[in-house]
Amino acid sequence: MKFVIFGLTISSSWGNGHATIWRGLCDALAKRRHTIIFFEKDVPWYSSHRDLWEPAGAKLILYTCWQDVLPSAEAHLRDTDVAIVTSYCPDALTASDLVLSSRARIRVFYDLDTPVTLDGLRQGRDVAYIGPRGLQDFDLVLSYTGGIALSGLKELLGARKVAPLYGSVDPAVHRPVPAGTGGLVDLSYLGTYAEDRHAALNALFLEPARMLPGFRFRIGGSLYPETFPWAENIFYIPHVAPSDHPAFYCSSRLTLNVTRRAMAQMGYCPSGRLFEAAACRVPIVSDWWEGLDHFFEPGREVIIAQTSEDTIRALKMHPERLSGIGRAARERALEFHTAECRARELERIILSTESGLCGA
Repeated sequence: MKFVIFGLTISSSWGNGHATIWRGLCDALAKRRHTIIFFEKDVPWYSSHRDLWEPAGAKLILYTCWQDVLPSAEAHLRDTDVAIVTSYCPDALTASDLVLSSRARIRVFYDLDTPVTLDGLRQGRDVAYIGPRGLQDFDLVLSYTGGIALSGLKELLGARKVAPLYGSVDPAVHRPVPAGTGGLVDLSYLGTYAEDRHAALNALFLEPARMLPGFRFRIGGSLYPETFPWAENIFYIPHVAPSDHPAFYCSSRLTLNVTRRAMAQMGYCPSGRLFEAAACRVPIVSDWWEGLDHFFEPGREVIIAQTSEDTIRALKMHPERLSGIGRAARERALEFHTAECRARELERIILSTESGLCGA
């Protein structure tokens, strides 16, 4: 099949989680003999932090003005099988109009930020990538979040057919590797700063760092404010490129996963970082949200922490137990959560959608 995607970014992993998801998925789809065309608006904050010019498996079309790229978009849509518009695509509304008026066999909206979308709508705020007709005109709406989020997409946005397409990991990229430079630490956290993650990050990371001055901690990610309460035993890396994620994880005895508030409240919201760390065989400490046990078994494949004391207990676990948790998580990730697994799921969802349209 030919896929045409209008997305936020695949070329820059700076300050977003979309790029890593698309890189793995596009590569997996291409290996299954599909063709992928990815349209990305060339915005300054991504162009100045671009870490990929030629995505494996996808043709990247960068543009600065929608009108300039419109002829190319129209040409590709004439013979495409699956046309996808994503959340936070800068030109989502005009791209959606183009996709919905095209001859694409399956017209898809992929919300990679469903809890944020639904929370904004319930608060009465404008959601820039959702038009006045909601999502009712798309043949299929994919959601990065499952559970009650799927009902919300139907009830609030009129989606006719919804299906979860969770994050994934590329095991060719994320795997056990030697530790990176900077030395080993006891606990790491990889993630862009978000205000609605701060309370959990404070409880599960910052407080343990203050209570264990003899332990070493590391944070990697962008947008941390000047007022962030650093400590002497917390080391900071402003940006960690995807190619450096494995070394970052493998430089720590444990790594922390913290979920944004809106996503945690909705549940079934696995961060791609969760799968990445698991594939690197690094024991994961994670906050709890409904559905986490659908992806990893608590106590055997992931350590659940709700308080500072929980994190501290994890840090003091016997090394052999931690090693066993890391091995079990990697086995689970490689069997159920790879980009190839998601590519196969996407194929099944598309064929099911097409069958439903033909039978309608």
